[in-house]
Amino acid sequence: MTETSRQPALVRQDGSPVRVLVVDDESSLADLLTMALRYEGWSVKSALLGRAALTLAREFRPDVIVLDIMLPDIDGLEVLRRLRADDFDGPVLFLTAKDSVRDRIAGLTASGDDYVTKPFSLEELVARLRGLLRRSALAISATDDPEVRVGDLILNEERFEVHRGDTPIDLTATEFELLRFLMRNPRRVLSKAQILDRVWSYDFGGRSSIVELYISYLRKKVDSLGAPMIHTVRGVGYTIKAAS
Repeated sequence: MTETSRQPALVRQDGSPVRVLVVDDESSLADLLTMALRYEGWSVKSALLGRAALTLAREFRPDVIVLDIMLPDIDGLEVLRRLRADDFDGPVLFLTAKDSVRDRIAGLTASGDDYVTKPFSLEELVARLRGLLRRSALAISATDDPEVRVGDLILNEERFEVHRGDTPIDLTATEFELLRFLMRNPRRVLSKAQILDRVWSYDFGGRSSIVELYISYLRKKVDSLGAPMIHTVRGVGYTIKAAS
């Protein structure tokens, strides 16, 4: 995770650090995730087993949980069922080594909120957690100004609002994340691989067509309101810059 792509810190509504519980029986992965999430300024605790996670969750009272589905004692689905029974209503991001539709659906129908398939990038996982925290209104930007501006295009990270000039732009959650990534890196050319890694949590098998599709969606909504801002650099990727 480079400093140039790092986003403003998220904190709880009272200004204290976001609390994250990481549950994975691979100790090296749990340690790596803990380190990466602490780099975000968050308070992080980890557990290697499902029963230990249940005990720790009651003591730590996390805002969000990263939960491996495959655990050696009780699986992640059962851990989540018991957490919900204990009135934990925060978002849960599942980790799974299984690349099947059935496992993905099982996690989401068990009241999980999102998932990533191993192996994954740390930047991808952090991005998904930030999105879950913002959408659940559990966290806000620690910066005084939550607005990102490129020319006359304004994106508000707290209110999920986008305007070009005085005209509001209605975006889906994925379109918002894609536009945010572009606007956080103005005039920088971002490759399709970088965009896939940063914006999408699901495994598209390296297919770049999904990026092209969503860039076309953004162009219809953003560039239709004035001079073009989203540009293709042939053979390299995409960039956004203020209209001249």
